Amino acid sequence: MSVVTAGLVGQSPAGHDSFMNSSLPSNSCYHCGSFILPNDSYELKLSGINRKFCCAGCMAIAQTIHGEGLEVFYTRRAQSSDKPAAYLASSEIPPSLTPYDDPSLLSRYTRPSGDEADLETTLRLEKIRCAACVWLCEQHLRRIPGVKDVQINYVSQKAKVEFSPEKTSLARLLFEIERIGYEAWPFEPSLSIEKSKKERRQLLTRLGVALLGMMQVMMYAWPTYVGDSDITVEYDLLLGWTSWALTVPVMTYSAGPIFRAAWRSIASFQQTHMLGMDVPIALALALAFSVGTVNLVTGSGQGYFDSITMFVAFILAARYVELLARQDAQGGAEALAKQLPATCERVPNYPKSEQVEIVPVVNCNPGEVLRVPPGDVIPADGILIEYESALDESLLTGESKPIDKKMGDRVYAGTHNILNPILMRIDAVGQSTRIAGIASLLDQALQAKPIMVSLAEKWAGYFVGFLLMVAFLSSAIWYYVDPSRAWTVLVSVLVASCPCALSLAVPTAMAAAQGTVTKLGLLIVRGHVLEGLVKATDLVLDKTGTLTMGQPELKEVLVARPEFSRADVLRIAASMEMGQKHPLALSLLRAAEADNLSLSTLPEAVINQLGKGLSSGVYRLGSAAWVGAQKIAQEGQYGQVHLADNKGLIASFLFLDTPRAGLEKLLSAAKSHKIMVHLVSGDDAATVAWWAHHVGIDRFKGACSPEDKYQYIESLQNQGRFVWAIGDGINDAPLLARADVSVAVGAGAPLATAGADAILTASSLAPLAKSLLLADKAQRVIRENLIWALVYNLLAIPAAMMGWVNPWVAGIGMSLSSLAVTLNAWRLRKA
Repeated sequence: MSVVTAGLVGQSPAGHDSFMNSSLPSNSCYHCGSFILPNDSYELKLSGINRKFCCAGCMAIAQTIHGEGLEVFYTRRAQSSDKPAAYLASSEIPPSLTPYDDPSLLSRYTRPSGDEADLETTLRLEKIRCAACVWLCEQHLRRIPGVKDVQINYVSQKAKVEFSPEKTSLARLLFEIERIGYEAWPFEPSLSIEKSKKERRQLLTRLGVALLGMMQVMMYAWPTYVGDSDITVEYDLLLGWTSWALTVPVMTYSAGPIFRAAWRSIASFQQTHMLGMDVPIALALALAFSVGTVNLVTGSGQGYFDSITMFVAFILAARYVELLARQDAQGGAEALAKQLPATCERVPNYPKSEQVEIVPVVNCNPGEVLRVPPGDVIPADGILIEYESALDESLLTGESKPIDKKMGDRVYAGTHNILNPILMRIDAVGQSTRIAGIASLLDQALQAKPIMVSLAEKWAGYFVGFLLMVAFLSSAIWYYVDPSRAWTVLVSVLVASCPCALSLAVPTAMAAAQGTVTKLGLLIVRGHVLEGLVKATDLVLDKTGTLTMGQPELKEVLVARPEFSRADVLRIAASMEMGQKHPLALSLLRAAEADNLSLSTLPEAVINQLGKGLSSGVYRLGSAAWVGAQKIAQEGQYGQVHLADNKGLIASFLFLDTPRAGLEKLLSAAKSHKIMVHLVSGDDAATVAWWAHHVGIDRFKGACSPEDKYQYIESLQNQGRFVWAIGDGINDAPLLARADVSVAVGAGAPLATAGADAILTASSLAPLAKSLLLADKAQRVIRENLIWALVYNLLAIPAAMMGWVNPWVAGIGMSLSSLAVTLNAWRLRKA
């Protein structure tokens, strides 16, 4: 193919004859719509038709889109006036992007995906303006060799891409997005926070312009309100044109996003068969402004400028509150990111020197050493290499108690250093950190749309179509009854109705509830969790690691000889266990510490008798058979050890597993919701039965294999039950996958976590009890919102059709209705 400028035509193979001709003017760029200067014209034959372009970049992008059979994009997209860079005409990755393939940057911006060698990255997209843009980016990325999966969230403008590093690269992904006219870069939480701030600032500025315009225009319209007859015609005309001039920036700037959203909705109607809620709003504003302008020019009729500015101001105020609620609800990931510092103290010459330098966190790489003073936030994941301290990890785990950290322990980004300055070696930054993994799970939850949200959006779209028919039908009837009121009725019906309240009723409540449970310590991975909790009829619990902590505690000390006290035998046993890592040994040491017993060094060294126990001189600590004691029968116990000397048994120590904190609250909440609780475990039947009776569970089954657990849930579902399951181990993965709603304990096996609908990051089960109550409250709020939206529209629309409501009153009612729905949903934030 040859490409020349100034009117010469480049040749390319013909194809895709069904492509629809663009409606762009002949002097506009086929791809971006920009005006083509006479000396900058490029031409290329695509699908048998000569297309004109403003630059080589646009021509290269259009050729790529046509070459991959994606030319339907040009019938779906909103026009862009941005010109791409000329280097996009080449398929070579530019030098500005090649650094992203450097191993240090690759580890920052990617994370492992699954059990294979694939990687996953989250990209922030720019210039995404409509659903067609999302469609094009997804289709183009999916066709790149090595790309396994692509998910794009239009709301957050993030793309999650899974790819094979052996077949493609991060730089190639970024470049291919640029080749079709968009921009992308690896997602950094701090950039997302800035974008949210920018969105709030822009909306607040638009609201400020609308409020100023409203106040001024209403001041000029005051003589009309009070019926002042002393105003001359010239002065009245001056006030009218001044009001018009003040309304123009409100229409073009403040209401600009409304018109753009409405146009995108109309343009995509052929594919979606639904109209967005901005369509009647934009139509009402355009009609009111047009009629007001005509009346002003002809000197007859009302101007409507006061109604327009008031309506825009009120609706933007409602949307600003809705934006705050949405960002707060969706900000589970962003709330984590806000904890990360922008700068940190790097120790470049460690271990020769501990002299620090202040550097941006984004410039740090794995292997480097950081110093974190007390009171600061850990900026990256790593290993503690110098000094000891205590860290507050409540952000990640929900555990409020500080965690002691020693040299060699892992520390995580986003946690707070409390006691001493520490030195850490970075081993994960950016998207590889644990905090980024949690953020990725939250993004995944946002991409999964709950059923109720989908239904609400669907019916809101149908409602808009019904509303438009009712509005024009009412206007037509009034045109025959009283032509002077036809336009007023049309605008009033369009404004008075509230598709906003209807479409916001469900998603705002669900988003607010999801944001709240995230703060409680429950990460929702799939969007149906809250709906499922309301439907749940049965709760299936695993035992070890779920109902219990899997950490034995000393529950009873049986002293066999009167010359020894409890403190004596516990001191001897704990002294023998010093340095041991067995769970029972750790339990003995914790018990001695709780009793403030000072441990002593034994006269003779402690010898570990493999499979039997410990010995030190005359003392032996271990199994009943080894020390010559009678094994004590006690149901539900975790284990027992016995202390003896050359005279015989001294004492027996009985251990019991620890119930997980919050279990009582969870069982109480399940009982109040009439949810049947089942305990299904792989432990022996006697132990499971004891625990079931101990915590008050009537239905239980022990000695279950993973297949048994799967079949247990399947049998419940065959009876028409809706099953909620909680587990943590690898053998719980089938159970979690089969359940209708599943929750994995965050400390559990990764396989179980991967198959769960939600992940409990807190150590307590209390967040699940609160989430169950919150799910009920969310359902009540949704019902209240839907009832309010329905009642309001049943009253407002007929009143507007009868001509009883003026446009400015209708605008206030519509805005207040949306505001009421949003504020009602916002109550879920404080649950």
